[in-house]
Amino acid sequence: MAEHVEAGRMKVFALNSNRPLAEKIAKAAGVELGKATIKHFSDGEIQISIDESIRGDELFLIQSVSDPVNTNLMELLIMVDAARRASAEKINVVIPYYGYSRADRKARSREPITAKLIASLMQMDGVNRVIALDLHAAQLQGFFDIPVDHLQSDRLLTSYFEENTSLADEDIVVVAPDHAGVSRARRLAELLGAPIAIIDNRSDTENAAHPEAVIGDVKGKHAILVDDIIDTAIRITVSADALKKAGAADVYAAATHAVLSGDATQRINESVLKKVVITDSIQLPEDKQSDKFAIMSVGEMFGKAIDLIYHEEPVDSLFTKVTGRQKQ
Repeated sequence: MAEHVEAGRMKVFALNSNRPLAEKIAKAAGVELGKATIKHFSDGEIQISIDESIRGDELFLIQSVSDPVNTNLMELLIMVDAARRASAEKINVVIPYYGYSRADRKARSREPITAKLIASLMQMDGVNRVIALDLHAAQLQGFFDIPVDHLQSDRLLTSYFEENTSLADEDIVVVAPDHAGVSRARRLAELLGAPIAIIDNRSDTENAAHPEAVIGDVKGKHAILVDDIIDTAIRITVSADALKKAGAADVYAAATHAVLSGDATQRINESVLKKVVITDSIQLPEDKQSDKFAIMSVGEMFGKAIDLIYHEEPVDSLFTKVTGRQKQ
């Protein structure tokens, strides 16, 4: 009779992109962060060493592919290589924000599909599983030939509005900033029991957002703009202006990933937006923070997902209840 082989221990490691979130994830998973040293040489090269034995263990490596995108991506790939060479049994990568996800198809001739390239690089590097949050397009899961656990922040974001007693249910309308965002807006609208509206924005890019009309009734209502990413904040702020012109009482926004490039925070501060509800999937430096932001932590959600995956249990329980707390 064959001997029972004990499963490898669960170990969670953080890289440099979002250490505060990694600490929350590890705490929710019930473990301490593993010991590793990440150094950058003066020419930009990255050196990583894992400072404890991981032989036969199941690893969860936490890294958002956010600004600086290429540096954080290389840190992740190098860490995976180090873990594989140190005889880790399984290597799971936890990616709260999947950079390059917007390049998910060929919109014009002779363009790369960078989201697929990143998926290929991770697989060739030896990754066994990916745990991601609110991918720009759900189809990105098909770029991988390994398991992908796609977590969603819908219930976490809606909990802010459910707990805000100044918002009456019958006075809320959930708004998609363009036609491509209708399915995302519908999911939040169903959770809030609210109708939806659409900004008739026919621009191809966020930087050229020129709303032409609002489809749906927003007059006198609390409008909630919903998107997955706020990058330059041009689309979300001009959409808010369009809603105010259409008679909305006030305008909120909800988005998972706060990229906030360039003057995005300043645009939001100067806009008619009353509050912008985001998650901590990307760590915000001090110069990008604002009193208009309400930050919801995804740490507990990821921590519970890691625990369920390690114990080979289904993660669908995460989609039936809120697994985060509001942080003011």
